[in-house]
Amino acid sequence: MAVILSIETSTVPCSAALTAEGMILAHYEEFNGQNHAALLSGFVKGCLDFARDKEIDVQAVAVSMGPGSYTGLRIGLSEAKGLAYALDIPLIGIDTLKLLATSVMFGHPEEIADDTIFVPMIDARRMEVYTAAYDLGLNELMAPQPLILDADSYADLIATGRPILIFGNGSDKAIPVLDAPNVRHIPDVQPLAVDMLALADMAYARREFLDLAYSVPAYLKDFQTTKPKKLF
Repeated sequence: MAVILSIETSTVPCSAALTAEGMILAHYEEFNGQNHAALLSGFVKGCLDFARDKEIDVQAVAVSMGPGSYTGLRIGLSEAKGLAYALDIPLIGIDTLKLLATSVMFGHPEEIADDTIFVPMIDARRMEVYTAAYDLGLNELMAPQPLILDADSYADLIATGRPILIFGNGSDKAIPVLDAPNVRHIPDVQPLAVDMLALADMAYARREFLDLAYSVPAYLKDFQTTKPKKLF
């Protein structure tokens, strides 16, 4: 397996990790706020310093492509592109919703039946989330999309009777509206670079690399700005 430097900046945490052979060699994480611009370069340098000290060649850069924070995604992808270009190594894009799903698959095996449906939710403000639904093989049961939460949001999935796990930083506000016995909430699931290992290794083995010039984050909806308030 390849030595991969992974970068995750799609939500509040900022993280970077160096992985190889299914192992985490070095990792850095910050959970206290969106300070990605100030923190990420130092985290990446820490991983590269570890690789240099151990005489390890980094073979690819992986980056979380969203959906998520517009600013965070731009910072992460810019750092990843610059690093891949400077080191002349391939760039791998990781879907953030799939990243959350695999984090639950590997981190909560006691919760998982063979027919479990995984529903990640990333906060998109108010009662809206970025979401999708996957089975245990990461096959899409609901395509990634922005969704306003209400009692009917996942009605088709709930009607199957299959166990449904909801998680991610948008899932807390789904609890009051998804009142069904087959829905369970997994708290405190956040996208982190250390959890990109399996998806990044798979993409590297399949040679699924991004174009450095034209790749952009998966925002899922247009960026919206708010007008500044008048001071006087």
